[in-house]
Amino acid sequence: MADVTRRLAQWQKKFTPERAKGALEAIYEDISRRYAAAVTELCQMEEKTREVLNLSGIHTTMFVPYLDFARELFRLSRKRHIAGESLILAAQVLLQKWANRGLDPLVLAAIRTQVFDIGPPAP
Repeated sequence: MADVTRRLAQWQKKFTPERAKGALEAIYEDISRRYAAAVTELCQMEEKTREVLNLSGIHTTMFVPYLDFARELFRLSRKRHIAGESLILAAQVLLQKWANRGLDPLVLAAIRTQVFDIGPPAP
């Protein structure tokens, strides 16, 4: 138990609310800038997706699941460790997932290509 008590005491010396506040204040501007850029990009993507849905004749009551598909693709496309053929295959898996939930695969494919510029997988 002495080790647990000692570890707790050491942690309490190192971690203080003032120290945490200082660390966050040091990076706040960068965090705010990156968050604003990400939200702007997300809103632009959703607007493009709505345009595709309108052109495809999808009723507005069905926009939510299609937007959910687009948001998943958005998250996937922003990951730095996935690109190229891996991204194409992962996008195809998402397309199949949402098609199995009852969405039109042609509309999903249009979102994939027109909004995200991700082509279909090679045969």
